[in-house]
Amino acid sequence: MSNYFCHETAVVDPDCEIGSDTKIWHFSHIMSGAKIAENCNLGQNVVVSPGVTLGRNCKVQNNVSLYTGVICDEDVFIGPSVVFTNVINPRSAINRRHDYQKTKVGRGASIGANATIVCGHDIGEYAFIGAGAVVTKNVPPYALVIGNPARQSGWISEYGHKLNFKNGVAICPESEQCYSLEIIKDTNQQLVKRIS
Repeated sequence: MSNYFCHETAVVDPDCEIGSDTKIWHFSHIMSGAKIAENCNLGQNVVVSPGVTLGRNCKVQNNVSLYTGVICDEDVFIGPSVVFTNVINPRSAINRRHDYQKTKVGRGASIGANATIVCGHDIGEYAFIGAGAVVTKNVPPYALVIGNPARQSGWISEYGHKLNFKNGVAICPESEQCYSLEIIKDTNQQLVKRIS
């Protein structure tokens, strides 16, 4: 007896791993080799391909296809109609099954409705991808990115609030967690860390 919920219209192939208290809703398809941890919620018309991993407490909204190569850490939110790719140069006449690229989505990250994630790029923990954005490069942890192609427009807290840094420090207005903004030597890149 399974310890997860699966709507009668959904299809779960043999040899899947599905954690307890996970919910799989109407017309979804979980393919052999998929790994879904506990307490996940997959909306209507979601496809999870072989080799995909979803960590604990992931939320996948309606009309999302998670293709081979997608790996999500725990607490990831994927909005409705988000598109993931897994081949950089698809052609109908050429089989690219051995060329699938990975996309890793870090813990606590959120991806807004209708965003497109081009394969081979990682999304850092607690990053926030705005609705409709097209991600064509790696997204740093805590980054807020918007647009096509996606560009960074700021930093965001673990509770989903834009961070306003003063003297390299910002406080989330909801959680009162404190964050630091650092510049990596020799690269001039910025890095955000939660410090309390």
